[in-house]
Amino acid sequence: MDISTATALVTGANRGLGRALAQELVARGATVYGAARRPDQIDLPGVKAIRIDVTDPASVAAAAEEVRDITVLINNAGSSTGADLLTGSWDDVRLEMETHYLGTLGMIRAFAPVIESQGGGAVLNILSVLSWVTFPAVGAYSAAKSAQWSLTNEVRQQLAPRGITVSGLHVGYMDTDMARHVTEPKTDPADVARAAVDGIAAGAPEIVVDDLSRRVQAGLSGGVAALYPQLG
Repeated sequence: MDISTATALVTGANRGLGRALAQELVARGATVYGAARRPDQIDLPGVKAIRIDVTDPASVAAAAEEVRDITVLINNAGSSTGADLLTGSWDDVRLEMETHYLGTLGMIRAFAPVIESQGGGAVLNILSVLSWVTFPAVGAYSAAKSAQWSLTNEVRQQLAPRGITVSGLHVGYMDTDMARHVTEPKTDPADVARAAVDGIAAGAPEIVVDDLSRRVQAGLSGGVAALYPQLG
């Protein structure tokens, strides 16, 4: 795919990885819409700000009526409540699922017809290594990301005949506000953005960015014993 002729919509473009993705796309010549619940927070040169709350179907529908030239959709908007599945707030657990799973699904349902009307294009879902492995402290987030991963694999099959490639990006900790409390090594969002846009251009179904994600991916075939040795 020629990124320089693409028109991309990036959700959660006001900070972190979303901001880096928008910058990378603009640098490669794409036309870019940056979406956020508060579009006034998007101040990137060359990026057209648009309001979208992915947890609000009416907001998503209104955006899809307004923006009719999209060829690339990047589902990046996220939440991170830190909710434990057994003891966390039910509202927090629900928010994770509404943001990562239902929010992503709603965006794809709204914008896939737009992309198809432009002759096809691409969808990129920003997933996580935590779609493959989980821990109690991130239980709700990880469950929602696992659902988003399953969604990605499903819609990839349905959208391919319509000329739309679907990619999933897996990455561990990034140096963003969401991971500010993490002391483990973190990847620069700009490096993740470059890998993401390279993957879109190549039509890669899966973009695995860092060593941590590659190790966990390799461990999937080993089952529970490989991923959770403490349970052995």
